[in-house]
Amino acid sequence: MSAKVTMLCQLAFFALWSFQIRADGVTTLEARQLRDEVRDMFYHAFDGYMQHAFPLDELRPLSCQGEDTLGGYALTLIDSLDTLALLGDRERFGAAVEWIGENVRFDINKTVSVFETTIRVLGGLLSAHLIASDYSTGMKIESYNDELLHLAEDLARRMLPAFETPTGIPFGSVNLLHGVDEHESKITATAGGGTLTLEFGVLGRLTNNSVFEQITKNAVRGIWARRSKINLVGAHINVFSGEWTQKDSGIGTSIDSFYEYLLKAYLLFGDEEYLFMFQQAYKAAMHYLYHDPWYVEVNMNSAITVWPLFNSLQAFWPGLQVLYGDVAPAIRTHAAFFSVWKKYGFTPEGFNLASLSIQGGQRSYPLRPELIESTYWLFKATRDY
Repeated sequence: MSAKVTMLCQLAFFALWSFQIRADGVTTLEARQLRDEVRDMFYHAFDGYMQHAFPLDELRPLSCQGEDTLGGYALTLIDSLDTLALLGDRERFGAAVEWIGENVRFDINKTVSVFETTIRVLGGLLSAHLIASDYSTGMKIESYNDELLHLAEDLARRMLPAFETPTGIPFGSVNLLHGVDEHESKITATAGGGTLTLEFGVLGRLTNNSVFEQITKNAVRGIWARRSKINLVGAHINVFSGEWTQKDSGIGTSIDSFYEYLLKAYLLFGDEEYLFMFQQAYKAAMHYLYHDPWYVEVNMNSAITVWPLFNSLQAFWPGLQVLYGDVAPAIRTHAAFFSVWKKYGFTPEGFNLASLSIQGGQRSYPLRPELIESTYWLFKATRDY
């Protein structure tokens, strides 16, 4: 089980339980049955992990063996904290928070992805901290003493050496004990360098330490300062020279969450600099990448199409458009993306828009939640099921 499965369960449960949202034509009984089905799906995955893999990071579903895939600190348990709370499972949420507080440590000789560690571990610890320390959540733990917040701060400090680059854009990986290895690649994805602001920003506000928020804002500025004259960004960049090493621009793989975090950072922190960057980036994307209802990849400088491909990571975009208030194109694009889902029963990693078939070698579907999230936000905006 991964963060993506957790997010899927969260979205479904929000829609069917927490907010008591029910589409026209769905009876109360049917909604409860769907809610219970989602809950059963979560516990099937969570119990399997706890029985066969814990305290390793993840469960290999076919062999039922556990493995450490990120850092060796019970990743799936941290991933699952907010979903346990969302399900109202006070006993398991409390037990998990207590175990993590007593057993997880980050002073380990492990090289980890800055991006994955931020969105999954740092984000998981911070969200669980906010839930466990607030009476209004209904899940406050009386004995809780900010253990998860202290762990989050320690983890973030251990990732700070990754940001020590001439551009401010971080290395892709960092060793939690020794910092950045001298042989570490200087090439990172745009999404990897620009998708850190929410977690580090929240940590900075909770600890009254502006360093965390500022370094991630500097990383975003470093990427945005190197945009093309038509306000597009590429997929990969050298964190030392600032040169683009892959100049394909799109809304999917390697770039997707850069757009997402620009808007969400504004919504969360009220910082209008993020809104300005998002507005410029969004306008360029809609002008150069949008071929109604699809999106293509183009050269960031010339806007010449280089890749007529729908990839599954693009599926977050309609949801982002809803948050921005641009609902009409979101509806059309969501319908196009969903047509691919209906054709195959899932969204393949790549769907060729020229041949209208699966891109060779990209048949897999790693349980991505993006289309479900966009569906949820569109339903919230339109009430149309």
